[in-house]
Amino acid sequence: MNNLDDFIDKLKQSNKLIIVEGKKDKNALEKVGIKNIFVLNGPLYKNIEKVSDNEKEVIILTDLDKEGRKLFSRLNSGLQERGITVDNRFREFLFKETKLRQIEGLTRYIHSQELP
Repeated sequence: MNNLDDFIDKLKQSNKLIIVEGKKDKNALEKVGIKNIFVLNGPLYKNIEKVSDNEKEVIILTDLDKEGRKLFSRLNSGLQERGITVDNRFREFLFKETKLRQIEGLTRYIHSQELP
């Protein structure tokens, strides 16, 4: 569990833009103190253009279900084509080390891990 805490602390201190699917995902991240969040809105290519105009490195936190993985793949490719570095260490950690599959459930997941 404290690895998750470590990752969350790193995200709080990071100045990288964190891309999420929706407002509920953003709210969940904000509840644990993470800022600098970009919510996808509208056509994917427009989001990619908007992000790549201002950022050099991003973190993509789409859900870890089938649709979220597809979206991650398309975002990852589009951003990298524009020279943006995608840091996916936190996403990989969540996928491999936790049962969390939806970012909006992050705070519930954290609280469930703290129970004895």
